[in-house]
Amino acid sequence: MSSAAEQFTSNFDIRNFAKADELKKRLLFTLGALIVYRLGTYIPIPGVNPEVFGAAFQSQQQGILGQINLFAGGAIERMAIFALNIMPYISASIIMQMMTAMVPSLEAIKKEGEQGRRQINHYTRMLTVALAIVQGLFIAQTLMTTNSNGLPAVSNPGIFFMATTTITLVGGVMFLLWLGEQITARGVGNGISLIIFAGIIAELPRAAAFLLEQAKSGQINAGVIIAIIIGAIAIIAFVVFMERSQRRLLVQYPRRQQGNRMTQGEKSHLPLKLNTSGVIPPIFASSLMFLPATAVGALGEGAPLWLQNLAGLFTPGQPLYMGLYAVGIIFFCFLYTSIVFNPSDTADNLKKYGGYIQGYRPGPRTAEYIDFVLTRLTVIGAAYLTAVCLLPEILRSQSNGSIPVYLGGTSLLIAVTVTLDTVQQIQGYLLAQQYESLIKKSRLRGAKR
Repeated sequence: MSSAAEQFTSNFDIRNFAKADELKKRLLFTLGALIVYRLGTYIPIPGVNPEVFGAAFQSQQQGILGQINLFAGGAIERMAIFALNIMPYISASIIMQMMTAMVPSLEAIKKEGEQGRRQINHYTRMLTVALAIVQGLFIAQTLMTTNSNGLPAVSNPGIFFMATTTITLVGGVMFLLWLGEQITARGVGNGISLIIFAGIIAELPRAAAFLLEQAKSGQINAGVIIAIIIGAIAIIAFVVFMERSQRRLLVQYPRRQQGNRMTQGEKSHLPLKLNTSGVIPPIFASSLMFLPATAVGALGEGAPLWLQNLAGLFTPGQPLYMGLYAVGIIFFCFLYTSIVFNPSDTADNLKKYGGYIQGYRPGPRTAEYIDFVLTRLTVIGAAYLTAVCLLPEILRSQSNGSIPVYLGGTSLLIAVTVTLDTVQQIQGYLLAQQYESLIKKSRLRGAKR
């Protein structure tokens, strides 16, 4: 059963878009901010020879580095100032959310309202800087050990290069964090998500060119390309269906007496999303899978043999990689869902306002039932995320790398979910505009009378 707002939104007139001046300003600001982000992915880090590093990168673009480069919008391949992208902030946010659920003092700060939220955001920024410094040092060390055809990627390696590179990369992360917040406040959609989305979408033409080049050289036939396109469309449709799926628990409110009149008991719904955790589990699981390769790249030839072997096992397409990736997705699905949705708090809120689920007493029994339903929904959601993320990996391993890394399940999942959220927000602005126009018309009619 759709709500009145959903029914009204489905019938909105597209002509209202021309009247929505505020929405057009927000869309233009969002577009301009994303253009600034894309320009930054082409500005190389000082002291790095982009051509030498690009040549060294080509041999690893279908592996772990290719996946990291995808989320960075190609900035790693060009070793640009935005090479770290916004990933340190995402990792810091997830870590802080876990810590607020496990550390009582942080949980108490979180419950302090707006002031507590600002304090948690401050801690998240500090952790973001720390993670960006560590990752920046790793990248600087990797650059100093990278060479192609005997030519080094860095002409003057040393402490000064490590310091300037780390400062540049950390500054790029913090600038993107500020830019994302500006998009959220003055644009349309979630700024952080849109930055990742823009990087992924920008790499899609390269995926198409890669497929056409393979078809031209005879490495892949036209039937396989058609199958890849159909498969991508099917995955997108499946993701849209699963992301919009909900389990609605019927909530009953008792009758209330207003003066001498007894009002009828109201019915409402408690919507539980099939995938409560969103795209966080694949992103965080992917970041953990990158650690061995990142460590080997930073240590260079001095990396221990066991670490090099471990990094080889964690290559996309390897059984160990896919197995641990699936375990990581499932684990973070349950962990993140338990953090963002508390059945006990939901049951207490229902009890506070007099609501109850038929057949269950308000309080602990209601919380147990909500947890029972949520657990089973999370099982389905975790299986869905695992299938979407692993199926392209399996196909790519079976095709010996003929399917580009840009067509991975995680990238499609992020692109589709961000698009859905952004479109929903645009519909909200159009709906508000339509309400305003109806109110103005009713006032004009009242004035004429």
